[in-house]
Amino acid sequence: MNVERCLRMIAGAFVMASVALGYWVHPAWFLFTVFVGLNLFQSAFTDWCPMMTFLKKAGVPPAGAR
Repeated sequence: MNVERCLRMIAGAFVMASVALGYWVHPAWFLFTVFVGLNLFQSAFTDWCPMMTFLKKAGVPPAGAR
């Protein structure tokens, strides 16, 4: 699994978890969903995402590497 696939998996898990927490625990959890969405939006323009930095440091290979 490469960095881009891991990033999409983690972002999806964060969104699903924060929506569930916002629905069942407290609506303030929806702010975490907004944070994830804004982070993905800015990474489309800057080609930089903090989670990608963590994944690369953890040794996850970049896309195209086998």
